[in-house]
Formats: sequence, structure tokens, C-alpha cells
Amino acid sequence: MSKSRLRLSSARVAPAYLALSCVGFAAAPALAQDAEGDTAARSLGGVTVSDTAIEETPYRVNKADSPKYTAPLLDTPKTVIVVPSQVIRESGSTTFVEALRTVPGITFGAGEGGNPQGDRPFIRGFDAQGSTYIDGVRSVGGQSREIFAIEQIEVVKGSDSTMGGRGSAGGSLNLVSKMPHLGTDARADLSYGTDDYKRATIDANYQLGDMAAIRINGMWHDADVAKRDVVTYNRWGISPSVALGLGTSTRAFINYYHMQSDDIPDPGIPFERTAAQVTSASLLKIEPADVKRSTFYGLANRDFRKTNTDELLMRAEHDLSDTIRLRATGKYANVKQAYIITQPDDSQGNVQNGLVWRRANTRWSDVDSMVGQLDLSGKFMTGGIEHSFATGFEASWEQSKRGTFNVNTNVTTATATSGANGRCGTLNIAAYNCTSLTNPNPYDPWQNVQTNGTVVPVVKSAISGKTEATTYALYAADTVTVTDFLLLNLGLRYDWFDTTATTISTTTAPVVLSNKEHFLNYQAGVVLKPMSNGSVYVSIAKSSTPAGSLIGEGQEGNALTALTTLDLKAEVTKSYEIGTKWSFFDDAFGLNLALFKTDTDNARITNGADVVFQGKRNIKGVEVGFNGKPLPFWSVFGGYTYMDSKIVDGGYTQVGTVITPSINNGKPFPNTPKHSFTAWSTFDIAERFQIGGGAIYNSKQYGGYGASTYGTITRSIPSYWRFDATASATITDNIEVRVNVQNLANKKYYDKTYSTHFATIAPGRSAFATLSLKY
Repeated sequence: MSKSRLRLSSARVAPAYLALSCVGFAAAPALAQDAEGDTAARSLGGVTVSDTAIEETPYRVNKADSPKYTAPLLDTPKTVIVVPSQVIRESGSTTFVEALRTVPGITFGAGEGGNPQGDRPFIRGFDAQGSTYIDGVRSVGGQSREIFAIEQIEVVKGSDSTMGGRGSAGGSLNLVSKMPHLGTDARADLSYGTDDYKRATIDANYQLGDMAAIRINGMWHDADVAKRDVVTYNRWGISPSVALGLGTSTRAFINYYHMQSDDIPDPGIPFERTAAQVTSASLLKIEPADVKRSTFYGLANRDFRKTNTDELLMRAEHDLSDTIRLRATGKYANVKQAYIITQPDDSQGNVQNGLVWRRANTRWSDVDSMVGQLDLSGKFMTGGIEHSFATGFEASWEQSKRGTFNVNTNVTTATATSGANGRCGTLNIAAYNCTSLTNPNPYDPWQNVQTNGTVVPVVKSAISGKTEATTYALYAADTVTVTDFLLLNLGLRYDWFDTTATTISTTTAPVVLSNKEHFLNYQAGVVLKPMSNGSVYVSIAKSSTPAGSLIGEGQEGNALTALTTLDLKAEVTKSYEIGTKWSFFDDAFGLNLALFKTDTDNARITNGADVVFQGKRNIKGVEVGFNGKPLPFWSVFGGYTYMDSKIVDGGYTQVGTVITPSINNGKPFPNTPKHSFTAWSTFDIAERFQIGGGAIYNSKQYGGYGASTYGTITRSIPSYWRFDATASATITDNIEVRVNVQNLANKKYYDKTYSTHFATIAPGRSAFATLSLKY
């Protein structure tokens, strides 16, 4: 199977588009060749290397894609994990979320209410849905990202606003696109499996002349979800790209990405009781209701989720000298989403009576963004001291428009738990707005019955909200090699952020709220090199999350609302890390260890009396990582993370003169397991066969807390182990067959939880085979 490959490197590029900043068009870096070892040009520390071979193993990447990283990962004083294409392919991952499950310390939250459905990763306990980038450009808009056109995923842990701007309190995520390279090759993967799993992808690169190439990636996917009734995922996508000037000092890339999906989403499982139904200390621990794994509370003829993503990226790069590079990037993106999702709601206490109210969460959104970036990077000497630097300017404009659908799930105006007029009373049961806890029928003939008894069609509403944001930023980073033993890593970024949120009503005048904020973020680290293959470091980094940073497109705790206008201070997060990184066996295998602590001030807290004030929270822990080839036939990727999180000050409530501290004080963060472990490992046998598998462990995760006369109520999902397996055979140099079995033990577990109401159950055992044809 795959051996250590010889890669001619290439700074991977993505498209660019001239956003507000009228950034120029120059040329783009060449992209690293694929797993078969095709050559291209790669950018290392701002220096383009086109003739020097760099050896990397398929599980180990030595350099981040962005020029903002001014040192190899070994000498970067923070935890950075790169999920390479080989791990993504072998593990059978097809989405961003599935690929991230191979990284410890990352969990996932559930969307709810008017918040968009889609990727919601948590890094070291902090929501990172607004800190996701594609080719170094912020990706906005609710969506579930595919990886058919992605080369690798870069995970940065710890405050990262110096690199990306607003947000990034616990870290950031960067997806690196597949781009054209010199050489001609193609790969087609055809998959078929249980639960009607069908998937086809193609990745074809064709060299045009001596200096140009085109590449096209395509995907079609259609599958049910193992051991879940009704849920289906259907999507297709295409991503063509062209590169000019490969192997020369001036290079340019243009990339277009389109993906659309049409799913019946998974509504999850309701919690077993409400806070009001805690009548003894034995009931304080609330978990999802004990029902069959397949139980589906949605409505097949009503529920849907459709997304449409279009992105155009252009990038140009020019080598000003052997050591200095200028890069310009421009990008336009549009993300549309629409859905009606049944939330199995326990808020009225019906679950205890064996019933579930089919609350409908509805939303449509249309998000546009334009970004322009200009980067100058390279190396120079001052007085015998080497500087590896990057500096640049960024300008962006983002706009989100949204509304709802006119779905009515309560034919009366009452919300009581019982009686003919209750949400699960006889009238709503007859209208299929309430169903059985243990035996719901997803094919109930539901109609959109109004409170006056009439039936109306489900239609999309007019726009009800719009948010616009404009950002300008300057940044600079430098790795200073004082001696071979001592390196300094320094970075600054200054942002000018201006956002406006407009609430639109059909009966009253629009309500307009705005926030203008400037903030400086920094990072600083000291790296000691006791040996050339190792480093010991200490670092500090700061990030800022201003009100309205998600432009209405996420589960935003610091949203721009009438309450936040009382105090618009940005949340400030500082991360401290001390660690060590080592490379062994001629850089084929790496180990890293880090101790970290992250503190947040100005955390937005809103209590029931509409009082807004600043809270505090912190997390500390230990992380161990490993990746590469400890032996020529053995590849491993994974790690372990310990996270001790605490809500230090969660606010208070006040009734008259009585002040009561928040029930959250002293509690762990939601969606933050104390222990998190992942491992993916494969063994090559006789050069043509491979066996392997993976393990994932997460300890208990809390969704939220509540107060009762018997003590603190906790909503949580239990700990779990999940195991996967794979085996492959190389039939010829051009044909390979691989089999993946996911959730090998058919473990019933929950992988997402919301603060109230429900949790999302994970798929059961599934298996699929993939035929790979390579040219």
C-alpha cells in the first residue's frame, strides 16, 4: 500500500476574488501533488521550492498551507493538527464532520430554533462554527461541508484571531482545496454499501503544455442512515479549476465550487423529562428518552433540508525574489439554505406522558460574502538573525438575509400538557402535531391546519432579518531565528469590524441595531530547539469575539440584539500553552505534548430579567498527539485530550432585592467531554494489502443545567466508544478495492446534544465497499 512518498511541494492555492479591497491579480502557488507522488511547486516559509524534493508520509504533513504560518509545524508554538487526504480516504469520511472525528478534543453541537442547521464543531470547548475557513478565507453561512474537493483539513487549537480575525476563541479550522498541478492523473471512486449507500467521486488532473493544468473534482452521494428510519442524505457537487504559470515565478489559479443537497434531516431524540417534572433527587440526571434507535419523530411529507453553495476563488502569486513572495486572493461565495425540521420537544412535559410534540423549526437563508486578501511573505536577514515573515491586508463584506416558513404545529392557542386544547391534547393529536413517544408514524398525513381550522399550503415567508458586516484588517507575523537553539514567534492583527442587524416586520417599522468595534489580537511564543528534530515552547495568544460576529448565521451567544446594545464589549479569550514536539525516523513519525489553559472575559450573559453583563469561563487540560509511520508498514494518526472546563461566572437572576447566582457557576462547559481519544491505524501487508481501523472515545457531555428544589438538574449524553475497521487490496497498479465498516460494534450512542429538548443519536453499524480506478 502507500509508502512514504516523495513530494515536490507546492503552495496550495484556492481561487481568489477581489473583494472590497481591490486587491491585484498576480499568480498563485502550485499545489502539492496527490498521494501518488505527482510533482508540483510548494511554498515553504514564503520561499517557493520547485526543484527540491521533500519527503512526507501520507499521515504526516510538515507545513500548514497558509503563508501566515512562518515556520514548519515542528517549530510553531501551538497545537496544529493536519488531517491529510490519506486518513480522510482510508477512514471512509465523506463530510467535514466525519473527517474531524479523527481529531481528539473536537465535539459537535446541535442547531436549534432559528439557528442554521449545519457544521457546528467545538474546539477545546469553544464553538468554532464561525471560525471555519476554506483556503484561508472565512466560510460563512449554515451548511454541511463535503470533502470531495478537499486535500487536507488544518485544525488550530487555542486562540487564533491573529491568523483569522474575529472569533476563533478555542481555535480555527481551514479546509485546503484540491488544485491543479503538473502531471496528468485521474482517480474515480465508486462505493456501494448497506442502508442504500451509493457514492461516486472523480478527481482528474490534466497538464496543458509546460506550465498549465486543469483539474476537475466531482461527487454524487445518496444514502440512508444506518438504524435510523426515514433519514436520507442526497447531494452532488462539482469543482473545476485551472492553473497557469506552474513552475514559473508567476502563477495563477481559478477555482469554482458548487454543491447542493436535498435531505430528510434527523430530528433526534427528546430528553426524558422537563425540569418541572424533577420531583426527587433521583431524577436530577436527565438523559435522552429510552426508545428504539430507529425512532423518528419527523414527518416524511413535511421535513426537508436543501442547501446550495457556490464559491469562486482566484489566487495569484509572484516571486519577487528567491525568498520573497507576493500573493493576492479574492473570493465570492453564496450559500443558500432552507429547511423544515421537526424538533421532538419536551418543553411542555409531554414525554413523561408518552407523547412528543412535533415542534417545527423552519428557516431559509441567503448569504453572500466577498473577501480580498494581499499577502507578502518570505525570509530575510538582519545582523545575522533570520526572519521568516508574513504580512498582509484583508477586506471583506458579508450579508445574511433570512426568513421562515408558515408551518403551524398547534391548532389551538393553548400550551398546556393535557386537555383537548393542549399541545398534546386530543385536537393536536388528531392534527398529527403530537405523536407517540415509542411508536411515531413518520408517514402521518399531516396538513398545515391553522387555529381557525383552515388548511393552507406551506410557503416561504418574506425576509424577516438582514445582517451586514464589513471588516478591514492588517496583520504581521514573524519567526525570528535568534540562534539555532532559540526562536521567537510573534504576531499581531488589527481589525476594524462594522456590523448592522435589521429586523423586518410586516406591521411595524424595521428595527436597526449596529456595532462598530476595533480590536487588536496577538500571539507570542518562545521556541527552544534542544535538537534539530525537536522543540520545546511556551506561548500566549488572544482572540476577540465582537457582538454580531456570526452575522446571524450561528448559535451566537454574543448576538447583536437590543440587549447587547447596553454593552457591546467583545468577548476576549486568552490561551496559554506550553508543549513539546518531536520528529523521529527521518521525519516519518511525530509526537507532540501540550498543556493548555484558556480564559474568557466579557462572556455575554443574559438572564430572565433582560439584564446583560459580562461573565467568565476557563478551561485547562493536556493534549497528546501522534501521526506518521513508526514502522515502514505501520501508519497511525490520533491523540488524547483532557479538558477540565468551568463556567466561573455565569451571571445571576434578581427578583426584587434577592440576587441568585447562576446555576451554571462552577459547571463544565456544554459539549465538552473531560476525556477525548481518537486513533486511526493501518498495517500494510506484502505491499498489496492493508488492514486497519479506528477508535473514538468521548466521556460524558453536558447539554445544559437547571435548578430545582432537589438540587442541580443536568441534561447530558453518556460516554461512548466507537470502533471502525477497514481492509483493502491493490489488484493492479490502477485498481484498488477497499471495504469500510463503521461503528463495528453497532454501539447505540449520542454524538450531539442541545441545552434543552433533544439529543442527536449516531448511526448504527454500516458497511460499504469502494472500487478505485487510477490512471
